[in-house]
Amino acid sequence: MRGNVMKVAIIGATGYSGAELFRLLYGHPHVSQCDVFSSSQDGVHVSESFPHVGAVDGAVLHKLEIEALAKYDAVFFATPPGVSGEWAPALVDRGVKVIDLSGDFRLKDGAVYAQWYGREAAPSAYLERAVYGLTEWNREAVREAVLLSNPGCYPTATLLGLAPLVKEGLIKEDSIIVDAKSGVSGAGRKAGLGTHFSEVNENVKIYKVNAHQHIPEIEQALQTWNEAVAPITFSTHLIPMTRGIMATIYAKAKQSISPNDLVDLYKTSYEGSPFVRIRQLGQFPATKDVYGSNYCDIGLAYDERTGRVTVVSVIDNLMKGAAGQAVQNFNLMMGWDEAEGLQSLPIYP
Repeated sequence: MRGNVMKVAIIGATGYSGAELFRLLYGHPHVSQCDVFSSSQDGVHVSESFPHVGAVDGAVLHKLEIEALAKYDAVFFATPPGVSGEWAPALVDRGVKVIDLSGDFRLKDGAVYAQWYGREAAPSAYLERAVYGLTEWNREAVREAVLLSNPGCYPTATLLGLAPLVKEGLIKEDSIIVDAKSGVSGAGRKAGLGTHFSEVNENVKIYKVNAHQHIPEIEQALQTWNEAVAPITFSTHLIPMTRGIMATIYAKAKQSISPNDLVDLYKTSYEGSPFVRIRQLGQFPATKDVYGSNYCDIGLAYDERTGRVTVVSVIDNLMKGAAGQAVQNFNLMMGWDEAEGLQSLPIYP
C-alpha cells in the first residue's frame, strides 16, 4: 500500500462490487489501510470468497460494530438494500464519511422507496442529507458530502447519456425511451435460477418490465434538471456476458438538430470530465470498449426522418456503475483529483 493518508473500511467485500472496491482502494495512492467487515463471516479471509485477492494483509473480515467502524475516515457500504439504511446514520452522526453503493439513500421520498424496494426507508433526515453522487453533474455537492449515495449502474449509463439533452431542453419531455442491457454480474453473486449458466448462456431475457427499482431514481434526477420530464419507458435485459451495460436511449427532438451540433454539445458538456468520452459522429461504443475501467463512452445520432435523437451509452457496471464511481466520489469528498487511483485504461480484448 502506498501513502499514509486515509484509513477506510468496506462493508460487503464478499460481493462483486465490494471486491472491486477492495482492489481499487488497496492500490489507491492516498489510502494507507483498507479493512473489510461482514455481519456473518468474522475472522474469515476475503480470499476464501475471492482467491484472486491472495494472502493480502487487512483482507480478514471483521465483525460489524459501529464503534469499530467509527475509527475510520470513510466507510463504503457495498451491501444489499436495507443494511446501510440501518447502519450509516450512526456513522454519519460520528462524523465518518459514508459512501453507499446500495439504493438506500438514492430516493428522497421514503414512500417511493418503500413502493419500489418493498421495505421501510431510512430515516427521512438522512434521505434529505444524502448527496446523489453522479459525479459529473454534482461535483460541488459531492465535495461537501458526508453521506454520499452512489448512483445505480443503469441510472449512471442512462443519466450521463441524457443529461445534456434534458438540461438544454432539446427533447420532448414525454418521449424518453431507454432500452438497457446488462451483463450477469449486475445481478450480484448470490446464486439463483435467473443467473444459472444454462439459463443465461445463448439467451437474452427482458426482466422487471415497467417495475425496475432504478426507474424512480432516473426520473428523480431527470426532474431535478427539468421539472417537465414525464415518466419514462425503461426496459432492462440480461445478456450472456459478465460485465457491461449498454443503454440505448431514444427521444423526440423539439426541433431539428444538426448531428454535428449534437456531438459538440456533448463534448462541451463533458469537457473537464476525465471519464466521459464522446465518440465522433457516426461512431458508436461497445461494452468491451470500457471493460474494467471507469469510463462512460457515448455515441450520438439524429434521425431527420423520425425526428428522434439516439444516444448509446456504455459503462462497466462494476466500475463506473459501482466501485469506480464510488472511488471517484471518495476522491472529491477528500479533496483530491477525482481520477486518483482510477487512471487504468480498459482491458481489451
